[in-house]
This record gives sequence, C-alpha cells and structure tokens, in this order.
Amino acid sequence: MPDTTIQSPPSGVMVRESGESYASGVSWGAIIGGAVAAAALTLLLVTLGAGIGLSSVSPWSAANPTATTFTLMAAVWLIIVQWLSSGLGGYLAGRLRTKWTGLHTHEVFFRDTAHGFLAWALASVLVAMVATSAISSAVSTAGSAVSSVAGGASQAAASQAGASTQYLTDSLFRADQPKPDANPQQATGEAGRILAKSVANGSLEPGDRTYLAKLIAARTGLSQQDAEKRVDEVVAQMKAAEEKAKQAADAARKATAKTAFYVFFSMLIGAFIASAAGAIGGRERDSF
Repeated sequence: MPDTTIQSPPSGVMVRESGESYASGVSWGAIIGGAVAAAALTLLLVTLGAGIGLSSVSPWSAANPTATTFTLMAAVWLIIVQWLSSGLGGYLAGRLRTKWTGLHTHEVFFRDTAHGFLAWALASVLVAMVATSAISSAVSTAGSAVSSVAGGASQAAASQAGASTQYLTDSLFRADQPKPDANPQQATGEAGRILAKSVANGSLEPGDRTYLAKLIAARTGLSQQDAEKRVDEVVAQMKAAEEKAKQAADAARKATAKTAFYVFFSMLIGAFIASAAGAIGGRERDSF
C-alpha cells in the first residue's frame, strides 16, 4: 500500500497525504533580501572603484597609467566587486531561507544553489535598472538640447551644400593662370574650398592639384614645382590626420569590446560565487 503517513511539517505549511508540501520550494523573502544586499554592495564598491580610478590619473602628470593598464585594473575591480557582492547576496539567500524538512540532501543542495543564483540574478537586474535610470536621466537632460542640435545640424548641412555649390562656381571661372594681384581673401577662400572638397572625396583630383599649385605660385612667387610640392605636403598632412582619427576610433572600438568581455566574465564568476555561497549559507542554516 502507498505511504499515507503525514510528516510533521513546519508551522503554517500544509501537506498532502503523500508527504509533498503545498508550499513553494523558493523562499522569495530570502532571495530578495540577498539581492538587495548584493545590489547595495555593488553600488558601494563601484563608487569606490570610480574614486580610486579617478584619483590615480591626473592631467598634470606624465606618469599616468596607460589605457591598457587602466582597462585591466577596471576588469580586476569588476571581478572583485562581483566576487564580494555575489558572495554576500548568495550567502544571505541561503542562510535566511526557511528550513526544509523531509528532503534529500541533494535536493537541499540544489535549492540552496538555486537561491544563491536567483539572488545574483535579481541583484543584477536591480543594478541594471539603476544604471539604466542614470542613462535615461542623462538622455532626458540632453533631450532639451535636441532642437538646437537639430537646428545646428541643418545649418551645417546647408553650409556644406553652399560650400559645394561655391566650389563648382569657382571651377566655372578658373583662369588658366591665376593673377598675382588677386584678392587675398578670395584666393585663400577658393583654396580652402578645394581642400574641403578633397577631404569630402578622400583625394585631391589632378585638375584641382594643378590649379591649386598655380594659385599658390601666383600668390607666393614659388615655382610651379615647388608649389605642387607644398600642395602634396598639405594633402599628406590631411591624410595623416584622417588616419589618426580612424586609429583613435578603432582603439575606442577595441576598448569597448574588451570592456564588454570583462563585464561578461565578471558576471559569470559572480553567478558561480553566488550559487556556491547560497549552498554554504543553507548548510550553515541547517546546522543549527
């Protein structure tokens, strides 16, 4: 015959005749308590890390750590933050849960690790909500300037279109040999528009190069060959500046990717620590 013995349950917990409890195996009060503690400690340690990091660099010092060193230090600190906060949250979730009776040791171990993991997950959501709230606040503050930025962008676009039109207009009235006594402002303005066009296109067209050299030769008294050499030097400087900007953008992309990987691995470590700490806290809970 099936076992119909009713085990003595904890106070306030109803059981079936088969011995299975109606109550859930999840102690949400303990999980929420551990998660709140973990989230609070995370914010505390992140603030401390930001203070230490900012105090370690100075615009007046030439001995500042490199970007790579600073990124590695931030990664180590993230791991420390996850280790401490997840350990605290998981331990509290395991230690504060109700005591289960009539369960196999393996089932108790699983529930404790699950409590630690859930505390870590809830704490991560809370921290993400705080971070998102801060970002949303910054976006809201910046949103008040959207109209002025949009207006400035429209003006910039109109200015760029006007410059392109002016460049084409200049090309209509180019003389085969520029006059030395031409208006200096007109000459420099035309040269600037030619260079701006070359930046937009990524290269200086041969016709523009020849004319720009003639314009320089007429204004400075240089020979055509020396003027072309000067044009080539300026174009090379412009390309070097563009290449430097691309390298800076690529370095920022790589740093962002590394940061994302560091955050992922630190959170993975945090999930493991919280689960282990939950098991430790639950075992100590049952030992009393």
